[in-house]
Amino acid sequence: MKFGQKQNGISLIEILVSIVIISFGLLGVAGLLTTGLKSTQGSQVRTQASFMAYDMADRMRTNREVARDGQYATAASATNAIAVADKADWKTAVETLPAGVGTVTMNNTSFFTITIEWDDSKVAGGSATQQFVFVGEL
Repeated sequence: MKFGQKQNGISLIEILVSIVIISFGLLGVAGLLTTGLKSTQGSQVRTQASFMAYDMADRMRTNREVARDGQYATAASATNAIAVADKADWKTAVETLPAGVGTVTMNNTSFFTITIEWDDSKVAGGSATQQFVFVGEL
């Protein structure tokens, strides 16, 4: 090579270094996308649980006198046909969550607590059990 002559093109080593740098960047982006997707799935399940809790609260408020008798509590057996159907529909909906379990307890004749639990261990490294608790008044 003569002194002062310009180099044309780039060397193979420079190309390989560029490919390695781009590969690490793409791996980082893939990791961020995976974490974001898991977080989105976890928040979707939590949102569904909150909708289910509010749904049961609305069902109880619609059938207020029967709810005050404690027939909507999951530990009690219901004799009212509407309460039986509401509890069965709600239980079926809660079971669509991953290992979903729902409970309704009456604190007195006016206040109630709705608790929904589900398995969140497969989502974003969450703990095995998550829960949503709603306390309301008839």
